[in-house]
Amino acid sequence: MAEAVQAQPSPQPVADTSPDPVIYIEEPDVVFDPATVFGLGASILLIASAVFMEKGGASNFFNIPSVMIVILGTMAVTAISYTGDELEKAWQTIKASVARRVTSPQAMSSQLIALSLLARKRGILSLGNHDRELRKEPFLKNAIQLVTDGFQAQDLEHFLQQDIETGLERHRKSAGILRRASEVAPGMGLIGTLIGLVQMLSQLDNPSTIGPAMAIALLTTFYGAVMGTVVLAPLATKIERNATEEAMIKTIVMAGAASIARQENPRRLEIALNSILPATGRIKYFN
Repeated sequence: MAEAVQAQPSPQPVADTSPDPVIYIEEPDVVFDPATVFGLGASILLIASAVFMEKGGASNFFNIPSVMIVILGTMAVTAISYTGDELEKAWQTIKASVARRVTSPQAMSSQLIALSLLARKRGILSLGNHDRELRKEPFLKNAIQLVTDGFQAQDLEHFLQQDIETGLERHRKSAGILRRASEVAPGMGLIGTLIGLVQMLSQLDNPSTIGPAMAIALLTTFYGAVMGTVVLAPLATKIERNATEEAMIKTIVMAGAASIARQENPRRLEIALNSILPATGRIKYFN
């Protein structure tokens, strides 16, 4: 009779004794955007230098009626097209384009992978123990809260995508207001030019009035061109660029939260995040 084969005991799972990944969310720095400050300052400096080099100095380029027509007129005409709430939000966005919260996409990606590793090791509910760190990034805190509350990945992505679209739409409206103002400013300058020409032509018999009337005619066009081309249009472009960067950070967070909800391998998450990051800023967490 064949000798009975002795059953071998099944191997016991080896406990994971590796240290938990460190969860440290970098608090966004509020910094002045050097490109905006330098570009706007340099442009104004170049124009001012050309003004002061002219004979007679800056006095020839300053006219109170022209300033009122262009600056106040542009603000008033632009306000007609929007509500007070939209204008207030646009003002907040404009201020944020100069002094804004900067989050490193690489640092955020690394912390999402650390959160994914912790969730696989300790369970998804363990992420709630790091609420103090997550508070530094409200969108990240909201995303992880949805994960720990048990939302499915597809529902989580739907809610977070709506949040991203809302932010983009807010920035688009603000940029649209600035672009509208950049179109109005030259038009107000043209209105000032016509006012000056009418005054000049109606008093040709008095040579002393021709100079001031011509000053209004020319300076309003000058102010309108500077305001629209140098200030308003570039700020609109900057707001759109900042919106793109903010959306990328939120997209990274959404991808990380969805991966944690699906309980995917953190190495797969690293690949997914690198597909979102720019080629020169990709991370190598596991290397």
